[in-house]
Amino acid sequence: MLSAVLFVLLGVLALPLAVAETLQERIDAIPAGGTLVLEPGTYAGPVTIRKGITLDGQGKATIDGGGRGSVIYLHADGAVIRNLRLTNSGESHNDIDAGIQVRGKFNVIKDNVIDDCLFGLDLQKSENNVVRRNRISSKPVGLGMRGDAIRLWYSFGNKIVDNVIRNSRDTVVWYSKDNLISGNDAQYGRYALHFMYSQYNKVENNIYKHNSVGIFLMYSDSVEIRGNTIENAVGATGIGIGFKETSDVVIANNRVLYNAAGLSLDVSPFQPGTTNRIHDNLLAFNNIAVRFLNGWHGNDFKRNRFKGNLTDVVVSDGGTAKDNDWNGNYWDHYEGFDRNGDGIGDTPFEYYSYADRIWIDIPTAQFFRGSPVLEVLDFLERLAPFSPPEMVLRDNSPILKAEDVL
Repeated sequence: MLSAVLFVLLGVLALPLAVAETLQERIDAIPAGGTLVLEPGTYAGPVTIRKGITLDGQGKATIDGGGRGSVIYLHADGAVIRNLRLTNSGESHNDIDAGIQVRGKFNVIKDNVIDDCLFGLDLQKSENNVVRRNRISSKPVGLGMRGDAIRLWYSFGNKIVDNVIRNSRDTVVWYSKDNLISGNDAQYGRYALHFMYSQYNKVENNIYKHNSVGIFLMYSDSVEIRGNTIENAVGATGIGIGFKETSDVVIANNRVLYNAAGLSLDVSPFQPGTTNRIHDNLLAFNNIAVRFLNGWHGNDFKRNRFKGNLTDVVVSDGGTAKDNDWNGNYWDHYEGFDRNGDGIGDTPFEYYSYADRIWIDIPTAQFFRGSPVLEVLDFLERLAPFSPPEMVLRDNSPILKAEDVL
């Protein structure tokens, strides 16, 4: 009897030990259209998805990239990646080591936490994807060495909505059109949103705070920017919304507050016969509300509210902004009356430039803007200028009340 028991035990011990499946093997075993729900725990990456499957972490599963490459490579159409924590990508900018590299169409990436990844999400030649409600942060390195939170390159028709971004570098949209960027919250980065050679995109209802630059448009025409809040873009290069040779854009119903420059325009619009429509925005408490880098034309300013800015409009090359259309804006510096009570000033609002302002001639002196000494000097220059001031703009119908002025 004893010998029989020993024979059975020895037979069991002689069996090969079962090897646990890797996450990659489990992904490969799921058929197209199937779902893999991960149990709570940490799984080793990187992994590659080549089929339209659903990968669900239930909010309790982590994929750790092991410090090499991207955590997930998505080379499929119609996949869903949700409820995961993706962490510890590689550190190569050349390889764009990311939380997820996307190369496909009609994928949904939602409700994930992507942290300690150089880049967050990288979409290249990818169309009609949805990136929603992800929380994204880069590696804890200097701002210029971080990767981009979301990167679109030659990618069309994507929806980037309701994501929370902290301490990444930029969100970039390059050579990409017909994308929607809506409801995102990006803080403590460099460019909250940077377009280059990208047309027909929509930017709506985002919150961009404490970035070096809020939104910047370079050679990107027919973009609509509506309903965004852009605050505290400060420092020597701080800009709320910037334009570089950009045409036919709509900038409407935005709140642009506490920035070094609220709007910055450089040779915009660039295309002949086009107009940039800048309507119904609140520009408040900025160092400069609107800065033209050169005397230019073709911008239509209507129903904007200028409140509490140190300077409302500056033309850096000493030119004027009179070739733009200014009509029906609210100016808190307006000193006229409304005797007939129609809400429109009886006389035009005229804004002048004084050639001998120290902070314009010496840019480094801008650090002292708002200090008692410079404010007194500015007052004296306006009171008794050394040369006749030049009119920068005229608004023929300034409004005297604005309901939502802070």
